[in-house]
Amino acid sequence: MTPQEQEIGKMRASIVDELRQVFKSNMTIFDWDIPENDEHASAQLIVTTMQKALDDLKDEVAAGAYRRY
Repeated sequence: MTPQEQEIGKMRASIVDELRQVFKSNMTIFDWDIPENDEHASAQLIVTTMQKALDDLKDEVAAGAYRRY
């Protein structure tokens, strides 16, 4: 097992928790800002936006970004 695999094993739960926190924070903002908010529609939009951001980040990594972070 590589050092990177060992480290991600330790950090996986924390990373997942952080992503859920970002999602929940944005859900709260939608609830504050939108009268009679459709929570399901908001959740779908937030997840789609987060997925697009992750896809963009994945493309950056594949293109060589962060080799010397």
